Amino acid sequence: MRQIDRDAYRDWDAYKYTIYHETPVDKAMSKADIERHRIWLEEHPLEWIKFFFPGYAKYEFADFQMRAIRRIISNDEWYEVLSWSRELAKSTCVMFIVFYLVLTGKKKNILLISNSLDNARRLLDPYRVNFEANQRIEAYYGKQQTLGSWTDSEFILKCGASFRALGAGQSPRGTRNEAARPDVLLFDDFDTDEECLNPDTINKKWDWVERSAYPTRSISEPMLVVWCGNIIAKDCCVVRAGKAADHWDIVNIRDKEGRSTWPEKNSEEHIDRTLSKISTKAAQGEYFNNPISEGEVFKSVTYGKIPPLRRFKYLVIYGDPSNSENKTKRNSTKAVILLGKVSGRLYVIGCRLDRASSAEFIQWYVDMLQMTEGRSNVYCYMENNSLQDPFFQQVFQPHVRELRKRQGIDLYIRGDEEKKTDKATRIEANLEPMNREGNLVLNEALRDDPHMKRLEEQFLLFTMRLKFPADGPDCVEGGNRKLNELQASMEPPVIITSRQTRKRNKYRL
Repeated sequence: MRQIDRDAYRDWDAYKYTIYHETPVDKAMSKADIERHRIWLEEHPLEWIKFFFPGYAKYEFADFQMRAIRRIISNDEWYEVLSWSRELAKSTCVMFIVFYLVLTGKKKNILLISNSLDNARRLLDPYRVNFEANQRIEAYYGKQQTLGSWTDSEFILKCGASFRALGAGQSPRGTRNEAARPDVLLFDDFDTDEECLNPDTINKKWDWVERSAYPTRSISEPMLVVWCGNIIAKDCCVVRAGKAADHWDIVNIRDKEGRSTWPEKNSEEHIDRTLSKISTKAAQGEYFNNPISEGEVFKSVTYGKIPPLRRFKYLVIYGDPSNSENKTKRNSTKAVILLGKVSGRLYVIGCRLDRASSAEFIQWYVDMLQMTEGRSNVYCYMENNSLQDPFFQQVFQPHVRELRKRQGIDLYIRGDEEKKTDKATRIEANLEPMNREGNLVLNEALRDDPHMKRLEEQFLLFTMRLKFPADGPDCVEGGNRKLNELQASMEPPVIITSRQTRKRNKYRL
């Protein structure tokens, strides 16, 4: 046996030893006494938990924990997301619930799913060790460990229930326990910080949840789905699950009044000490379900009310295309943004920012034109460097002509052929000072619009290394440059004349 295997066995034996000695049984109790006590405990789930898991349930339950336990146990068909802060025992409380449902015969086939198989195995360990070493479970429900079907990723109990660990993306098809399809899905630690930076990865994982994991259930039998996970990004699988759930329970380390939500365990002093050692960004993400995307350049964005459009002498609709006709994940985003400037303040009035076909991209210009309702003069531009020009002439312009003919709308797009400097430098040099002074304003009325959210996110995630897409900020920079050019060309020049002298100066040549 390798040393690493000997260490693993030694650690497992120590784990079992701890569980064994934390759960002593009163030897004086008869089988009849145990049976009466078991029946009473099952009628009082919180007492049941405290009795069978004294080592885990060391602190009194908080109100939100008691409500969650009662809510989930009382619903056979249920979908819940627990977005509890770190140190609020969401995984532990779910473990209590699953033990109760399995040992009382209410659930039979459990899938525990995490971001990887190794992590799922780790999360399954507390279940397996308690079935092996918890004296009280053995005394009240009989020995549950079986021979031959007992591994760190899958095991079947003598009571007939089964457990299986699964990593995201693995095939769960065919998962059965005799005739029983999975009737409990536990998603724990499913999102990762790195994956949440890539929308395509989140889309892929969520597609796996909807197409592979969830359909393992039986339509005719009730199923419990529980997610344990913080809101670590504005768009992550936990957020999507929360929107689909029967109940989304969001609990932070402190409540709205700034008090500990679990004072029996987490004192104010301990919370203060912990939060004092990490950044606000980290604290908000880990303990307050408030992920902050803080970039290296744009620390925040400003939302505000847009002035009446008649106050703008002219507006610019600027488009930043990607030369592609499809919307696959390999393509960069396209952007069309409606901009105006008043008193040195740049307003993002409307925004379209997404992956789109060329026809959809041109339709976005129409959408922006319709927002103006003819209340100001509008100039339409599209980025068109030498590499983009063939696509502009052969693809986009035919779409514009076809759209004018079909919709009867006067849409004429000028190509912006100006040679530009480095993209990241342009954005940082021309927009960051304006944004820092609060003179780059996004339309408050569109704060919840998905396109405006993408623009905000691209600003906040912008880096000089262009690690993330920056098509939206690039489009804003291009539109701002055109507004400045229009202002310079349309406003009369200031003429400075020489001052007339009152009398002739004899020293002047």
